[in-house]
Amino acid sequence: MIIHIIKRDGRKVPFNIEKIANAVFKSAQSCGGSDFNTAMDVAVEVCKTYEKIHPDKIPTVEEIQDLVEKTLIENGHARTAKAYILYRYERTRSREMKTNLMCVLNELTFSSAKDSDIKRENANIDGDTAMGTMLKYGSVSAKEYYEMYVLDPKHAKAHREGDIHIHDLDFYTLTTTCSQIDLTKLFHNGFSTGHGYLREPNDISSYSALACIAIQSNQNDQHGGQSIPTFDYAMSEGIKKTYDHRYTQNIARALSLMCNAPDGTAENIRKEIYEKYGLKPVLANNNGYQEKELQFLLNYTDSETAVKIQKFALKNAEKETDRAAYQAMEALIHNLNTMNSRAGAQTPFSSINYGTDTSPEGRMVIKNVLLAQEAGLGNGETPIFPIHIFKIKEGVNYNPEDPNYDLFRLACRVSAKRLFPNFSFIDAPYNLQYYKEGCPDTEIAYMGCRTRVISNNYDKSRQIVTGRGNLSFTSINLPRIAIESDHNVGMFFDRLDEMMDLCIDQLMHRFRIQSQKKVKNFPFLMGQGIWIDSDKLSYDDTIGEILKHGTLSVGFIGLAEALKALIGSHHGESEEARELGLEIITAMRKRLDEESARTGLNFSLLATPAEGLSGRFVRMDKKRYGIIEGVTDRDYYTNSFHVPVYYPISAFEKIKIEAPYHELTNAGHISYIELDGDPLQNLDAFEKIVRCMKESGIGYGAINHPVDRDPCCGYTGIIGDTCPYCGRREHYENVAFDRIRRATCCPDADGDRAERTL
Repeated sequence: MIIHIIKRDGRKVPFNIEKIANAVFKSAQSCGGSDFNTAMDVAVEVCKTYEKIHPDKIPTVEEIQDLVEKTLIENGHARTAKAYILYRYERTRSREMKTNLMCVLNELTFSSAKDSDIKRENANIDGDTAMGTMLKYGSVSAKEYYEMYVLDPKHAKAHREGDIHIHDLDFYTLTTTCSQIDLTKLFHNGFSTGHGYLREPNDISSYSALACIAIQSNQNDQHGGQSIPTFDYAMSEGIKKTYDHRYTQNIARALSLMCNAPDGTAENIRKEIYEKYGLKPVLANNNGYQEKELQFLLNYTDSETAVKIQKFALKNAEKETDRAAYQAMEALIHNLNTMNSRAGAQTPFSSINYGTDTSPEGRMVIKNVLLAQEAGLGNGETPIFPIHIFKIKEGVNYNPEDPNYDLFRLACRVSAKRLFPNFSFIDAPYNLQYYKEGCPDTEIAYMGCRTRVISNNYDKSRQIVTGRGNLSFTSINLPRIAIESDHNVGMFFDRLDEMMDLCIDQLMHRFRIQSQKKVKNFPFLMGQGIWIDSDKLSYDDTIGEILKHGTLSVGFIGLAEALKALIGSHHGESEEARELGLEIITAMRKRLDEESARTGLNFSLLATPAEGLSGRFVRMDKKRYGIIEGVTDRDYYTNSFHVPVYYPISAFEKIKIEAPYHELTNAGHISYIELDGDPLQNLDAFEKIVRCMKESGIGYGAINHPVDRDPCCGYTGIIGDTCPYCGRREHYENVAFDRIRRATCCPDADGDRAERTL
């Protein structure tokens, strides 16, 4: 007779036959059964069988459960046996996940970030701080919960085993990825952060401050990045107001000094001109305001003095406005590198797009934000945020005769020193098709790393960048499909089709959950009208319909390694591989286009940015398949469609090979060129690379190079073991050089991350 049983943790506890009967009965009930006595009969038979086989041995839980399965099948209860096996599997998985969760929480609690991959997986979260650790507690716990109780088991299995990667799994039921903020709309009549109402800004410094607040507030509603797609156009409104104020102040100052006019005269003149003619002072001095103003000034002085007053005001107002613009842009960069969101644990992941506003006010914004980026932070450090993206357009800033060409040259100089700005190309055919001259909302913009949103299958009349973003994305492990296809290209495409179907199914599952959320769940994103059409909804309305303006994206990692596994060469090495690579990515894009047409949603293809994900996939595949030369023999898979960084190839050839993939990856893409030397020494060559990107059809590009700084003397440039300015050696007096390297996106993050290595 069985008296005790050995639990999984080794404890010996009293045996209870009713626990077996109850488990069998629950399994039978799930199949429509209702006879507890039959369940008890099965439990009795299990005990007798065990006593007969092992008369003097105390059974283990696993041994008893194995016998339950065998007894059910032998007694003709196949459906109950299947349900029992599934029940047993779910219980086992639950125990394993709880054990794994405890191990992870223990690592978070007692390991430093330098020793913990989990604490370092997001480059703009300090995992060693209290709030950073608390954020990770929530993150890992949420992931375990979603895997166990929310995800479809087949989706959970594919993610857990590394066939796919569900990005930002910890936010699965909570929010969406990223958005592009229309500051002009947001600032009109002011907005609320939930803790007070902020009136419409009236000075460039206020525009800058409120832009940071908007980014910070929206970051708390989403797990991805926050982008301002028309930064120069939005900020130019602040320049207009600042110039108006400064001009009127200088008129008042001159009137007081030269004419002894009563206080308030300048403001009264300005007010009367606006009421009669609808005119205000403008930076270009071309709207007729000065002509009208001169007539009023003649009431207080002669014509010669009146002209001097205006010249004085024009000169000083422009100078003061320019200075204010620089200070505002400097403050924006400083704020976005120091302010926190998410309980103080994370710097908002921000990006700004600019370069095409040719108005005097817009040009002043562009110039000063570039100069502020070039100057760096308080001690000369290279700013990490915001990610700057300079938009390039023929007729605007691309050629020497274009009005903003000087700003393009400045952008090259700043990028050569500070890594940013990156460059986006409006003239790429797949971007240009949406462009409408005079409508900044149709100028392609990118969200930090590479994400883009502009086409709109849901509403083709709203193919714009503002007020929209990505809802979620999931990436496919291409090398694994290739390895398992064993050089059979036909099999590879069949397996890829299956994986695409799985990802689409999973994205729709997540979308259905997101669609049930309400405006009140997103107090800033939806409550303040950031997301397109959210201003038409009420507090308790669900947001499913307006989310359809966003995108659902499938991404991919490791095209180069997949090609290597299939045919023995990657697309940097052979024309055959180039053709096959394009065929693979074309097939993926075609499948998503078909799904868009079928559902009316915006399914799109993403060149996945996550370097950390590249490492996760290869670690799992190395363990499963061993070392495969050119495939699993490194610590990472190559980023999306990129030619491997270790492969020797010229910058221009790399650009031409990668360019066709930009058109296919409509959810986002980027191509990087790696430089070893100091690009500041040859800005013409730097510009030549950018121009090659544009002419080759690249949509979004960046040039990587070392950025080092000696914190002792302040020198910024390329530093070896010794600072070339002061001669100090690395680690002398225990002070290391500050070395900035672009870490192209950490896992579960939306955007490129520049890492400061100390």
